[in-house]
Amino acid sequence: MNISLMKQPSALLPIVMSVAALVLVLIHVAIFGVVRETDEGTAARVWQLLVAGQVPVVLYFAVKWVPKAPGPALRVLALQAVAVLAACAPVYYFKL
Repeated sequence: MNISLMKQPSALLPIVMSVAALVLVLIHVAIFGVVRETDEGTAARVWQLLVAGQVPVVLYFAVKWVPKAPGPALRVLALQAVAVLAACAPVYYFKL
């Protein structure tokens, strides 16, 4: 394949969404601190939408590219998994 898979929107979008979710949590913690609210705030709901919204995009990427280029596609999927784990790490660490 001459085209890099990372240039595909379905490869890049989940990583961008994970980074946005990570930045959202870090900014929320920097501004408000680690606060346990009785009801989820806007930041928590936006984070959930960003993380859950990746699932259909990742599935589309996997269905389209794994059969065509398994090696590069699996590397992109691994990078997407690392990105979502990085977005989940502060939530787990701070127990938000």
